Amino acid sequence: MKGNQEARKKMNNIIDEIRNYKSISIIGMDKNVGKTTTLNYIIGKARGKLTLGLTSIGRDGEEEDIVTSTAKPRIYVEKGSIIATAKSCFLDSDITKEILKTTSINTSMGEIIIFRCISDGYIQIAGPSQNYYIEKIYRHLEELGSDLILVDGALSRKSLASPKVTQATILCTGATLSNSQQKVVQMTSHTVNLLSIEKEKERQILDISKDIINTCKVGIIDKHKKVKKLDVLTSLDASKEIIESLDKFSEYIVINGILSDSLLEYIMKSTDICSQITFLVEDGTKLFISEETLNKLIKKGAKIKVINKINIIGISVNPKSPYGYEFDKDKFLNMLREKINLPVFDVVGGG
Repeated sequence: MKGNQEARKKMNNIIDEIRNYKSISIIGMDKNVGKTTTLNYIIGKARGKLTLGLTSIGRDGEEEDIVTSTAKPRIYVEKGSIIATAKSCFLDSDITKEILKTTSINTSMGEIIIFRCISDGYIQIAGPSQNYYIEKIYRHLEELGSDLILVDGALSRKSLASPKVTQATILCTGATLSNSQQKVVQMTSHTVNLLSIEKEKERQILDISKDIINTCKVGIIDKHKKVKKLDVLTSLDASKEIIESLDKFSEYIVINGILSDSLLEYIMKSTDICSQITFLVEDGTKLFISEETLNKLIKKGAKIKVINKINIIGISVNPKSPYGYEFDKDKFLNMLREKINLPVFDVVGGG
């Protein structure tokens, strides 16, 4: 009984937290981790209280998963909700609707159309694959009267969590990642650690870094705040140029793009000044680093920080896998809660 009361309290806390934001993305670590179920849970809790705006990267709301051929939860919305979706999904949505805006944003499933639901019913949502267009759709949904905008993420599209796109994020994880409960907990904890990397606090460094991000792929800032901008095509191919540009005064390496294992391994192997270096990226979605590499870097004394901090407000879990196995729900939730200092909840089984 006490466990159920605690579970309800945690669920209520996450709903109370959601009310503090204008936009929330729901991102998944893999398919079948409960993204749509989490979306439906929030839609249900907002019913009669908030006018929701909904859109997606990818497609959601169809009856069957195209990849696994398993049944998927459908998306049911109430009258008054505002939906941005591709034309084919607009036509397939089983709901009475009023077109509010055509956007001239085109996808493989047709132009993105924004409509208001005139009745309760089922919808399908599909949106553009680029964050730039999601930001434009967000502005349209806000202008048309949405109190809370929910953006449903596609498989592994963690870039949706960027604070440039949404104010807050819910991360979905589950048994489909691995049949080892310990491994899923470890993978989830590491992902949360990367997405939650600390923000750089020094205002001047932030201003210089933003200029670097806007003008080149890699820049080095020294202790006198002097900048070297490197002439490279991508951050992934810049390891040699970075090493050649470092000296005893170097303090920050600013990366416009992805910070990867291979780049960090090369730098750690090629210089003995790692302990004085802070790697600075736009946000935690740019970090494609294994736990092993991150631990090595920390032992060397180097740091990783971000210009914009991601705001993860909760972890939604699905202890069932479509591949025929499932975890003990309570044990799984408790293991995650021990590793992650965020609300962790199961919107299917409760808890």
